[in-house]
Amino acid sequence: MSFESLTERISLVFKRLGSKGKLIEEDIKIAMREIKLSLLEADVNYVVVKNFISRVSERALGEEIMKSLTPAQMVVKIVKEELVSILGGGESSLNVRKGRMNVIMLCGLQGAGKTTHCAKLALYFKNKGFNPLISACDIYRPAAIDQVETLGKKIDVRVYSERSNDNAVEISKNSFEFAKHNEYDILILDTAGRLHIDENLMDELVDIEKEIKIDEILLTIDAMTGQDAVKVAQKFNERLNITGLILTKFDGDTRGGAALSVKEVTGCPIKFMGMGEKLGDLEPFKPDRIASRILGMGDIESLIEKAQQNIDHEDAEKMARKFSENKFDLEDFLSVFNQIKKMGSFRSIISRLPGMGNLNNLDFDDKLIGRVEAIILSMTLKERRDPKIIDPSRKKRIARGSGTKVEDVNNLLKRFVEMQKVMKQFNNRGGFFGKFNPFSKFIKR
Repeated sequence: MSFESLTERISLVFKRLGSKGKLIEEDIKIAMREIKLSLLEADVNYVVVKNFISRVSERALGEEIMKSLTPAQMVVKIVKEELVSILGGGESSLNVRKGRMNVIMLCGLQGAGKTTHCAKLALYFKNKGFNPLISACDIYRPAAIDQVETLGKKIDVRVYSERSNDNAVEISKNSFEFAKHNEYDILILDTAGRLHIDENLMDELVDIEKEIKIDEILLTIDAMTGQDAVKVAQKFNERLNITGLILTKFDGDTRGGAALSVKEVTGCPIKFMGMGEKLGDLEPFKPDRIASRILGMGDIESLIEKAQQNIDHEDAEKMARKFSENKFDLEDFLSVFNQIKKMGSFRSIISRLPGMGNLNNLDFDDKLIGRVEAIILSMTLKERRDPKIIDPSRKKRIARGSGTKVEDVNNLLKRFVEMQKVMKQFNNRGGFFGKFNPFSKFIKR
């Protein structure tokens, strides 16, 4: 998951700082050296790292420690604030509004996910009440038009194309007129990409920008390419008025070099991040939430928003009561399981929980989840409601029915008991399942 390696390294630094009752200057310097190395190993731009460490060190050594915080907590607070700063500060909104024609041009190199993210962006705006149209302006890549038309059908969004026209500038102009006269309020231009940056690519994009009043020029860059992505952004920004970036494959970037470098190096804000292969896996980029995830603090707000978008309200209200009363069985667990599956991959969900950003040591993936579901579905209703009655003979039957081993059934039951214990502890302390229960927002007051 995103920033996995960086989160692990920085968490260890803060753990060591937290073990000290009082910090001296040498403690801060050692911590800053370790964080500097962690950022460099995460492929963050050297100048960005140097400036970041300088600012954090100056504040950590110069500020009076707040009385309500331990010195280590103060350092964490400073690091988070500076991380938010290099990630872009606040959320960068799009220059798009209802009641007018809005034009968004997507550009980027081949392989960065540009065409797919045209569809993701169209679905994003469709869900917000807009009427989007995608214009197929990539006339060079084989089957590019077929690809975007297929994606358009999946999300029920119209795609404008001219298969016999080999002039991308004319196609963009014609699609603009078509959108304007057919009551579309968002036009998304899927432009041609190249395997590398060349003058012909740039000239075509510049010509399109001259012919049409474009509200947003979004550059798609592959987060997993690190500093190469930053260089691509620099090159495009030299010729075009790039208004924002879409970081694709963000969920697969374990280092985070591109995300932590590109705004400070290019001045272009990151506006969206691609979080998976599904067309709904596009999220606005929010620096404060990303900084929290890097520091292992989780991203509860995004988790709750996903729950509100994907989970049935009546079921959520029922589950919220179950969580808060510590009264849930495997039948309820299966129901929760099916609701949460709508929110994305389990690894993605868990990575947003406080203290769960590093998944390296968890034998937890979506294939394992499939086995868990099969095991529960192989149980009788009575067994799901009272797991204590599941004796060795029942376990053998359940294993046969689910295509798993008795050991897998034992592991599931063991994990379920452990989860009940943890939930009880958190509820007693007013912790995650009390204050941060993802279903609690659905409870009727």
